[in-house]
Formats: sequence, C-alpha cells, structure tokens
Amino acid sequence: MENTPVERKKRVLSLIQPTAVPTLGNYLGALKNWKNMSEDYDCIYGVADLHALTIHPDPASLRKQSLEMFALMLSVGLDPEKNIVFFQSHVHTHSELAWILNCYTQFGEASRMTQFKEKSAKHAGNITVGLFDYPVLMAADILIYQADFVPVGADQKQHLELARDIADRFNTMRGNTFVLPEPFIGKVGAKISSLQDPTQKMSKSDPNPKASISLLDPPEVILKKFKSAVTDSEAVVRYADGKDGINNLMAIYSCCTGKSFEEIENEFAGKGYGDFKVAVAESVIEELRPVQDNFKRLIADKAYLNEVAKNGAQAATRISQRTLAKVQKKVGLYMP
Repeated sequence: MENTPVERKKRVLSLIQPTAVPTLGNYLGALKNWKNMSEDYDCIYGVADLHALTIHPDPASLRKQSLEMFALMLSVGLDPEKNIVFFQSHVHTHSELAWILNCYTQFGEASRMTQFKEKSAKHAGNITVGLFDYPVLMAADILIYQADFVPVGADQKQHLELARDIADRFNTMRGNTFVLPEPFIGKVGAKISSLQDPTQKMSKSDPNPKASISLLDPPEVILKKFKSAVTDSEAVVRYADGKDGINNLMAIYSCCTGKSFEEIENEFAGKGYGDFKVAVAESVIEELRPVQDNFKRLIADKAYLNEVAKNGAQAATRISQRTLAKVQKKVGLYMP
C-alpha cells in the first residue's frame, strides 16, 4: 500500500506593529479570524517591533507595548502550539534578507510608496532612511517564510505588490527562489468605522478618543463611547444608505451577536437609538470580556510569555534560515 504524501498547508504570514492597542475594528476585521485560520493554514504571526523604530519611540514604552501586543495576540486565541507567534526582532534573518533585497529594489519604486509620502508629510522633521526603506523590510518579512498569503488592508496592498515585484526580479536574475505572495482572501471580517465619523474607518491613531474602542477599554468606557456615537435624526434602527452611523453600529452588533440585520431591525422596532446604543455596548463588552480576562492573566505571567516568545523565535528562525541560506548562496556570498 503506497503512502499518500501529505499536502503542505498554504502558509499565511501577518505582523502587527506594537505602537498602540488594537481597536475593536482591528479585532472584528482581522484578529478574531486569525485563531480559526490555523485549521486550514500554516500560520506565522509576529510583533513588528523593528518597523516601530521608524518614528523613534520611547525605548521603555516600546518594550512595554511590544510585550502587551504579544500577550494580546495570545489573548485573542492564537494557540502557540498551532501557530508560530514571535517578535520580529528576535529573528535575525529578517534584517539580513532585507539588506540583500535592498540591492534588488529600485530607488524609483521605493520612492513611489504612498505611505512614505504620507508619513513624510506627517513627520517632516524626521524623514529617516528607515521610514523610506521599511517596505523592503516588510518584503523580507514575507519572503523569508515563503508565505503564500498575506492578509493586507487597502493601505498595505501597495507594499505587497512591491514584495511581489522584488521577488519576481530576484527569481528572474538568480533562479526560482521565492514564492510570489498573494493577498489573503479568506473569511472577510467586518469593516468597522469610527464612532465619531462613520465615513472613516476606526483607527488606533485617531486623535479623538471617543472615535474608537480599544480592546482593553473597561466596560464603563465602552458604554460611554457608544452612548456618544454619531447617528442621525431618523431615530429608526434600520440599515439604509445615508445612515452611516447606524449601519456601523448594526455591523458591530451583528458581529458580536451573530444576528442578521433583519433580526436587529425587528428586535429594535419601535425603540429609540438610546436603547440600541446600550445594547451594542453590552454586546461588545461581552465579546471582549474573554480577551481582556486572558490578557490580565497572561500579562501577569512574564515567564510564560518569555517561553512562548523564545519557542516562537526558534521555530521562525528554523524556517527562515533555510530561505536565507539559499539566497546567500545565489547572490554569491561565501558560506563555509
């Protein structure tokens, strides 16, 4: 009887910067789905602490925020036995490959990156080479693991295209080396908007604290923010064009309760926005309760977090070292 070869799962890679606590939008749009992806994919998740250096963060704050982000990734349900979860800076291959890829990246294509232009305008007094070059490090993050898929939002799509261009150029010049990564199209999470300007997405960098819900906001803060959410003057809970605020609240309530928009409309028929806002807030509080409970437990157990980080870095290094060795040989570096 012949042994049927086991088909390798497709690999998904995603890194998240530790510059701020993720929002409810990040959670419902992406993080909530991450834990289920390990059933179908070989998943690698990392804290992108090297990318965070481009804006010169306070060192003590960066260390604290990086550990908190790592704990949060585990708190949303990422099982370190099923996924590789690590700190980017603990895996030396990222930086080493990034330098080599710099030499296969055209200055013109790097200078066309939209985010570089936007961030340069925002940080006019601190336009560093790192800010210019971080899409190449992002390409290294992806290509070093031969990732098949990368979940990306609209703001990162251009960077994934650059990673594909660099990989294609290297493959053409040095022989087939890198998998060309594709944007991940799996279960689509909800697109959650700002509570104060529902025409804009909910963002952790929004200067208005009332606009977004942080994953670690306490229940009383969540309730207060939803009570002040922008709606409209119709006072009818229904999904329709021109009702961006209510549409957003309905999307959030639907994600947290599993109810359809029709069921939500029936539930709140004849009731005002006040009742609806309280119900949405309570559903979010219950949705985030296990995440917050897990976080409190994990952040108090630094020994466990260090152990998971160490194991994750070792696993990530084992995989990525194979790609780096192949690249080093192909570009002509002498390796005894």
